[in-house]
Amino acid sequence: MSNGVNEARQALGQRLREIRRRSGISGRELARLSGWHETKVSKIEYGRVKPSDADIRAYCAHTGARDQLDDLLATVHNIDAAYMEYRRQHAAGLKRGQQKSVRLAERSKLMRIYQPVVIPGILQTAEYAEAVLRHSVDFYRLPDDIDEAVSKRLERQQYLYRGERRFHILIAEQALYTSVGTDAVMIGQLDRLMAVIGLSRVRLGIIPAQAGPPMQTTNFVIFDSRMVTVEGITAELTITQPREVAIYSRAFDTLASQSVTGDAARSVIRKALEARHGNSDQKPQRPR
Repeated sequence: MSNGVNEARQALGQRLREIRRRSGISGRELARLSGWHETKVSKIEYGRVKPSDADIRAYCAHTGARDQLDDLLATVHNIDAAYMEYRRQHAAGLKRGQQKSVRLAERSKLMRIYQPVVIPGILQTAEYAEAVLRHSVDFYRLPDDIDEAVSKRLERQQYLYRGERRFHILIAEQALYTSVGTDAVMIGQLDRLMAVIGLSRVRLGIIPAQAGPPMQTTNFVIFDSRMVTVEGITAELTITQPREVAIYSRAFDTLASQSVTGDAARSVIRKALEARHGNSDQKPQRPR
């Protein structure tokens, strides 16, 4: 079991212990009321076992914490799936992860995406996506199925043009300058962003480099108001607890308030395009 899962169980156990102590019920009394062996309470509260739905209901019923039942159940259901190790997820290549992204997009009416470093996958050109995925294959030493993975990543983009789905996408200005592939790849990608601004289902915001205090967060995606995925270096975190999803929603709103859209966003992108064209013009020509 990954350290992340252990930590999630321990955090849940600590939360249940606090709920029980605030209610004034001892562990032995809770076990008696619930019909458990007296050691079960300590095993749950110290993260040695994962509580069942019935266990959570017993805690809430006997401690007067019924208002926390839904959130605690969401936490339990999410523990084993919360930390998806990249090596395990991509053991057979990158295509599987891209298929998952397509399914999540298919089931969502509103996707809110924040990306501070690179252009989000749903807006990437084929060339840009290939360069990003090539880096993942090399860094994580994964099987090379880049062509299939790129195809799946581009498949997700169909939802930008059909159906009732809506997308609110925030990109930090840094992502416009992060070099992915060649200058030609970057120019094509920036041109793509200029075109995206006109799409009716997409609200694209650029967060200027000189915007107010940044949120200390990595990239994340909010699917409706039910789930958040957060990418780390070694694992992807899936969040379904309502109170935590609400915090990510608040963080997104804070970031959105710092962003520029429409013509102001075009101006920021155009500046990055001009810089990239300048880089291309300055490169020495190869002798013929």
